[in-house]
Amino acid sequence: MPGVLNAAALARLTGPWQNGAGPAYRELADVVRLLILDGRLPLDTPLPSERSLSEALGMSRTTVTAAYAQLREQGFLSSGQGAKGRTRLPRASASAAGPGISAPDGILDLAYASLPASGEVVHRAYAAALTDLPALLPGFGYEVLGLPALREAVAERYSDAGVPTTPDQILITSGAQHALTIILRAEAGPRQGRPAKVLVEHPSYPNALDAITAAGAKHIPIPMDGPGQDSWDLGAIAAGMLAHRPAAAYMVPDFHNPTGRLMPDSQRRQLVRAATASGTVLIIDETLRDLNLNGLQSHHVAAFGPGVVTIGSLSKSHWAGLRTGWIRASTAQIRRYAAHRSTLDLGGPLTEQLAAIHLMRHFDEPLPDRLETLRHHRATLQDLVATHLPTWKAQEPDGGLTLWCRLPTPISTALTVVAPDFGVRLAAGPRFGVGGAFDHYVRLPYTLPPHHLETAVRALRKAQDQLEAAPQPRRFLSEPPRVAIA
Repeated sequence: MPGVLNAAALARLTGPWQNGAGPAYRELADVVRLLILDGRLPLDTPLPSERSLSEALGMSRTTVTAAYAQLREQGFLSSGQGAKGRTRLPRASASAAGPGISAPDGILDLAYASLPASGEVVHRAYAAALTDLPALLPGFGYEVLGLPALREAVAERYSDAGVPTTPDQILITSGAQHALTIILRAEAGPRQGRPAKVLVEHPSYPNALDAITAAGAKHIPIPMDGPGQDSWDLGAIAAGMLAHRPAAAYMVPDFHNPTGRLMPDSQRRQLVRAATASGTVLIIDETLRDLNLNGLQSHHVAAFGPGVVTIGSLSKSHWAGLRTGWIRASTAQIRRYAAHRSTLDLGGPLTEQLAAIHLMRHFDEPLPDRLETLRHHRATLQDLVATHLPTWKAQEPDGGLTLWCRLPTPISTALTVVAPDFGVRLAAGPRFGVGGAFDHYVRLPYTLPPHHLETAVRALRKAQDQLEAAPQPRRFLSEPPRVAIA
């Protein structure tokens, strides 16, 4: 069950929501709705009483009552006699679209950072899979570890990259998120009745943060930037590992989501040493590794130590619809992960795995065209932001799919609330952090075609203009504090 949410905590989550662009009750309802869609307010969480929230916000109870009434009308808040309303999602409501839910028609979706399938290559792989499928039909169809031929193909790709790997070191999963869920179940369960700790970069991938929470573990966020540097602060990471002795650390060193940075090999070596010294299981997400737009060189983190657990996937390099990923770890770890996996499912779909075998054997075929397209889209989006949103600042990412933009003021949540009125859906900056951080930031993927990117950026310009033209708010909370390491 979700924990109790008091009025002060909800006030901190809302941040500086009141911009004067409409009635206060509607603005409050909009920002609470966004918190629910973003996952920052878990479902089935009872909201504070109208009186306590009005006191915490410094506004009339009538305003809060009207906001709650609108949330109930929209289906985001339950109603019960004598009971506090609980957060929920409306049934079959297109307007309730949030990250993970398809956007309504006419809305450009910048909450997703994903590409269409790599055309003929994926189609050809599925055609070959259907040819191969009859040979598997006499069997039961359960493959907890994954099809042997696919495990062999994944292992061979690691070995070719200088990380000797055998098929019994590979577990095939239904995507990278599934892989992380399995690993967290095995490595970050409660210890002596207390939640395990998982160290994360700050910012980090939102779905990974959600998976850590769902596993009952506690985030230990470490800011990425150190003094005078724009790469990982390995001193802070090592100190955090020694101070907290986390059960695991989830890291994205290959074109980090959302910043797009690539960790240099010297830091990868330090990272493995720090994890070994603290007894921390190092979980490395390589989902974006093959989207190397600037042609930079790096080794797999697993090349620097035997204890590294690696997550891989075909979702970003080929197509998310394949739902095919994997875990690379020691043979003993793979056995443990398979045991935990069997409590979730008994194996992935075999047709997709057969298609993945063909894709792994010709892995690099679609990448040159795919990378060239992404470079063009990246340059287009950078130019559009510089032209139409000159107060936004973003460094060129080394690879991956997104720009991480710093806004002139902490308006990310407010911008995300009003953007759908201009035809754009965003993922708010705080979605990538812990405790409400990053309202100064927004992530913009460059996965849409250039004409859609132009439409989206021009719409964001209009949305920002509306926020800037609004009267000064009567109440303006300070920016949500960045969570200190506890």
